Amino acid sequence: MADQPTPPPPPPPPRPGDAVPEGGLDPSQVFSAPPGAGPGSMGGGMPPPQGGAQPQTQGDAGAPPPPQDAGPPPPPPGTVATKEMGFDEEDLKILAQVGNYRFGSIASTLTNEGIAVPAHPETTFDVNAFLSLLSGSISLTRDEKWRIIQAIPKLSQFQIDELQKILREEKQKFSELSPKHLLQLQKLEQKHSEDWKDLQSILRQKNVKKEEESKVDDIRKQLGL
Repeated sequence: MADQPTPPPPPPPPRPGDAVPEGGLDPSQVFSAPPGAGPGSMGGGMPPPQGGAQPQTQGDAGAPPPPQDAGPPPPPPGTVATKEMGFDEEDLKILAQVGNYRFGSIASTLTNEGIAVPAHPETTFDVNAFLSLLSGSISLTRDEKWRIIQAIPKLSQFQIDELQKILREEKQKFSELSPKHLLQLQKLEQKHSEDWKDLQSILRQKNVKKEEESKVDDIRKQLGL
C-alpha cells in the first residue's frame, strides 16, 4: 500500500498589520499553538460558545501558570514588610529590590490609543476595560492579543464574558503570589508592556499608510485617472 502523501502544514496565523477577512478573524486562528499544546494559564483556544472547559493558552513568550505558593501576597506599596507578617528573608530581600513594584503596576501605565476594535453588533461590553485586561496579560503574546481583537466580531456574548473572566482571574492569581516571584513578574510584565506598545506602533503605521493610499486614490479620481 502506497504511503499517503503528507498534508501540507496549515498556513501560519495572521500577524499584526496583515489583512483580516471582512466580518472578523475566525476564532480558530487566534492562537499560535493548537489546543492543549503545552502548559499555561490560558489554554490553546477561545472559550467555547457555551460552557465547557476554560481556555488555557501559553503564548510563545507567555508566563507559566502561577505556581503553588503558601506565602502571603506582597503588602501594599509603602507598607514595611516584616517577618512577623509571615515574610521570610528571601521575601524581604526581593521587596527591597523591587521597591513599589507590584504585579499590574507596569501595565496600569499602558493606554489603548491606536487599538481599534472592530464593530461587534452582536455583543455588548466595555471596550476600554476589555483592552486594559488584554494588554496586561502576561500569558498571551503580542500577536495573540491582536488576533483576539480581530476575532471579536465572531465571538458570542458568552465567549466575551468568559474571556474577560479568565483575564481577571489571571491578574488576580499573579497578584496574590508571594514576593519571591516579583522580580520574575516584573521582567515579564515589562516585556509584555513593551510588546503592547510595539503593537500600537505597528497599527499606527498601518493607519498612516491607509490614509496616504486613500489620499492618492482621491487625487486620481479628481484627475480622472
